[in-house]
Amino acid sequence: MVRPITMPKLGQSEEEGTLVRWRKKMGDRVAKGDILFEIETDKAILEVESFFEGTLLKIVVQEGATVPINTTVGFVGDPGEAIPEAAALTPEARKPEPVAQTRFPGSAALTSAPEPVTQTSFARPAALTPAPEVFRISPRAAKLARESAINPSSIIGTGPYGRIVERDVKNYLESKGYYQLRITPAAKRLAARENIDILTLDGKNARGRITVAVVERAIAEKPQVMSRMRQVIASRLTESFTTTPHFFVTVAVDMTELVKFRSELKAQGATYTVTDFILKAVALSLLDFPVVNSTTDGKTVRWHSKVHLGLAVNLEQGLVVPVIRDAEELSLAELHDCASELVAKARAGKLTPDEMGGSTFTISNMGMLDIENFTAIINPGESAILAVSSTLPQPVVKDGQIVVRDIMKMTLSSDHRIIDGATAARFANAIKQKLEEISLWKRLA
Repeated sequence: MVRPITMPKLGQSEEEGTLVRWRKKMGDRVAKGDILFEIETDKAILEVESFFEGTLLKIVVQEGATVPINTTVGFVGDPGEAIPEAAALTPEARKPEPVAQTRFPGSAALTSAPEPVTQTSFARPAALTPAPEVFRISPRAAKLARESAINPSSIIGTGPYGRIVERDVKNYLESKGYYQLRITPAAKRLAARENIDILTLDGKNARGRITVAVVERAIAEKPQVMSRMRQVIASRLTESFTTTPHFFVTVAVDMTELVKFRSELKAQGATYTVTDFILKAVALSLLDFPVVNSTTDGKTVRWHSKVHLGLAVNLEQGLVVPVIRDAEELSLAELHDCASELVAKARAGKLTPDEMGGSTFTISNMGMLDIENFTAIINPGESAILAVSSTLPQPVVKDGQIVVRDIMKMTLSSDHRIIDGATAARFANAIKQKLEEISLWKRLA
């Protein structure tokens, strides 16, 4: 029996997904639980398993396409079975829009251009804008531009209706000193293939010659489309920083005693991390400062009765924030287990969108990166975020003496619309006090 494979809805806020890569090919045998393909949502790259057994009969949605949830992306069934006609009704897949177009105008039509004029139109917004201008270039002129590895779009055409003709390209090359350039044949071929304009290259570092290395450097500098996750991160954090009045308070925590206590626990087999203690200290402090665990839209304030802690995890493709739910109810050991599981899932790409949504406060710990101090941008939907730096040995005054202590700086970013400076300072110091109170951790560990 032929069964459709659809784009899954993996989170409450997800309305579409990008099919990044097929893990099976048409004709491959599929078992229940096999990974069929990978998708990229607003928050993560996820693997999609098959619920059916059979053969992958057809791939409907190609890699790189973005489609709404529940769209049919392929069919699984027995070899020889007819594909349902419903496949033709599948919503059209939308390719991600590139950040920049690097192909030279006219170059795509050179190989099959029997027309006397090659026309390339440039897309513009549809809302009340003039009709797009048309780029006109003759096939012979386009061929010369391609062979010379230049972009002809800035050439002023003298042909009919402003068409660029061959003499225009020749005059342009002469005026730009093209024929005096020292270009290796291999570099010119590579530039033409990769749509790199020779006239934009700087050969000074190659003793005045434009070599393959010069072209390769230009290729590496070409604009690349950001992943959907990175685009969403950029959009959300830009909106947060520009619409939320941030202010920052920093405290220095003496971690010397806690570091020693953690080492003692480790010797006994309890492998707590510094983050575990911070999570617990924050959860306890949020109960005493409910305004920090609240959200505002500028007109109303909503208090969250539960503490859902977001824990920022840095991945190669971007930052993800898995959420520890009901953190105020968890013991130190339970927080450790939950955080470890979520971080492992994040690094393995196994997090679901629901595991990355609904946080009421976020902790960003860069302690493992040898950072003395930093600030973080508040996640949308929250009112504060804690930036935790490295624990570093520093000279401090204690009991009238200069001694070396393990100091960790924490910076609280707050939404000034509902959190004032005094509240932020008291909250940050409440976390500091708990981290420095070893008797507390001896009771909780």
